[in-house]
Amino acid sequence: MLFLVISLFFATGNVFAGGRSQTAGNLDPQLSFSSYDEEEFSDSFPSRGEQVMKALAAAYPRRIERAEFRNNDWAVLLRDTWYYYAGGRLLPEDLLKDAADYNAQPFYNYQSELPPWKTPSPDDSVRLRDMTNNRRRMSSRRSSFFFDDLWRVHNRDESYQRVKSIRFLGRSIMVHYSILEDLSLVEEQILEIVKTDSQVRTWVNNISTMDAWSWRNIVDTQNRSFHAYGLAIDILPKSLGGKETYWLWASQRNAEWWNISYNGRFHPPDAVIKAFESYGFIWGGKWLFFDTMHFEYRPEILILNGMKLETLR
Repeated sequence: MLFLVISLFFATGNVFAGGRSQTAGNLDPQLSFSSYDEEEFSDSFPSRGEQVMKALAAAYPRRIERAEFRNNDWAVLLRDTWYYYAGGRLLPEDLLKDAADYNAQPFYNYQSELPPWKTPSPDDSVRLRDMTNNRRRMSSRRSSFFFDDLWRVHNRDESYQRVKSIRFLGRSIMVHYSILEDLSLVEEQILEIVKTDSQVRTWVNNISTMDAWSWRNIVDTQNRSFHAYGLAIDILPKSLGGKETYWLWASQRNAEWWNISYNGRFHPPDAVIKAFESYGFIWGGKWLFFDTMHFEYRPEILILNGMKLETLR
């Protein structure tokens, strides 16, 4: 077992939980508590493009041959195709001319710990209300070409061919075959913790449903969900104890869902979150549009933010 520790230069910035607000025009449900503005790094070194593309190369060494600066932009060689940063859009060379048709992929800052809760200001509330009300009309369209090629999933049939069944914490789920070992190691770590941690034991025993592969877009967007690749898992308990787990469900009961503090949200034990993160999964509870039941395989996000990954090579 090797320890992969990759510390890249990364940026800091915050939404209301840490200090700065997002604009109403950005309706990405995966915004994190520490968000990123491209303009802030135009004069930085290394550039954001270099950071992201090197993080991708480090995260997927069996698929990406290398990252390099070419044709005045950073790019990665994925099998036989060069994908360019293109302002975060991740486009092959033949589609660079159409870059304006796409929005950037979300390579956000992801904090190792949740920042202290801070009640949204009136200005924050106005922005979040606008974002919620306009999310269907202003949903961004991302290019899925890179991730489609990375996972060799371009349609539902290909996706179904790539997923395999695995028993995880007593439940059968379908996930992409490439993460079977990573997920097994997450389970191994959680079950080891269960032996001495009553909180984690209670969480495991309280699991009701677990959903993974599902061919679909992110709700109310044009963007492919990572569930469609078999790379995301939703874990719901038997009882939420009156707490919320997903911002969209919460919004049906509380129009100002952003005012629901951490105490009003159902969070898995921190040790569970850390177990997932150590093997490349991010947790949706660190998103501004929170989804606390959701774990998603995105090792490049963790590497990009200097977090340590433990994985078999």
